[in-house]
Amino acid sequence: MGILAVDLFITLDGIYQAPGGPDEDREGGFEYGGWQGAYFDDESGAVIGAGIDRIDALLLGRKTYDIFAGFWPRQGADDPIAGRFNAVPKFVASHTLTDPSWAGTTVITDVANEVRAVKERFDEIHVIGSGDLVGSLLEANLVDRLNLYVYPLTLGTGKRLFDRGTIPAAFSLVQQPIAFPKGAIALVYEHTGEPVTGIDISELG
Repeated sequence: MGILAVDLFITLDGIYQAPGGPDEDREGGFEYGGWQGAYFDDESGAVIGAGIDRIDALLLGRKTYDIFAGFWPRQGADDPIAGRFNAVPKFVASHTLTDPSWAGTTVITDVANEVRAVKERFDEIHVIGSGDLVGSLLEANLVDRLNLYVYPLTLGTGKRLFDRGTIPAAFSLVQQPIAFPKGAIALVYEHTGEPVTGIDISELG
């Protein structure tokens, strides 16, 4: 059984919407697109790139898929990210897409059941962005790893991680956090089961 990893760029207040460009996603009147750029540096780029190199398959929600499908196939073959994304099998969760244009794409309509089958076939499947899909995956208890890149800003509005679909779950920090020169932090958590509750901290120590 492979692992399903969620890769998200998020702000301190949990916003993940449109990190890469001003017009990436203006849904809901979002005016802060492109917020990641001011904090990008070579060190964070190297870590993000290393994560992309480990991808065996890519799972995306429909909105993120449309953004990626309109961009990555048009990039040069010498772009390592484009090379990886274009080469790996891709799965898109959608009830309306019937003829995907990005080569190597399979449409899935039953997330809970079909994603389990995908995990049987590949060692490391990554979800990038795709917040609505992430909510469904969390609700179905299918997320094995959270790769979070946390950026030192708050936006106060926009789409938030854990806004829906969240169930009680415990995660363990499995890698030393990496702090980048411009203030972003990379955190890697793996799902470990049910959370431990009911502890009175006054009785500890």
